Amino acid sequence: MSEDSQIFVIKTTANQERSVAMTLARVAKKEKLDIRAILAPDELKGYVLVEAPKSGIVELAIQTIPHARALVKGSSSISEIEHFLKPKPVVTGIKEGAIIEVTSGPFKGEKARVKRVDEGHEEITVELFDAVVPIPITIRGDTVRILKKENE
Repeated sequence: MSEDSQIFVIKTTANQERSVAMTLARVAKKEKLDIRAILAPDELKGYVLVEAPKSGIVELAIQTIPHARALVKGSSSISEIEHFLKPKPVVTGIKEGAIIEVTSGPFKGEKARVKRVDEGHEEITVELFDAVVPIPITIRGDTVRILKKENE
């Protein structure tokens, strides 16, 4: 981020953040506006973050964009949004004892209980429910879907 850039926040219709971001990118390119970056983080519902030198540029860009409601007054700094820029491990939220469903690979569709979570390698060790002999299987964390957390 350069010295003359600021982070501006656009309020959007819920679940339309991605479409607003994509449309904003097309408008900025077509109109040759000085919009340097656009971010629509999944965990920030109803908002899109935009890097630009002045708020007027962003206001001009969102006038014709459907689902872009308004520009939030003021600006943010990069330190305030830095946590959105860091990748999160895919095993975040998966705890030992949780019941999961395997979504790909040779065990696709199988239900299992999580025995161990390895955040460093982004893998989990599970035991399949329908197996005759309970054998621990290690799979990637992005190939599962949580059905029930261990405390439910």
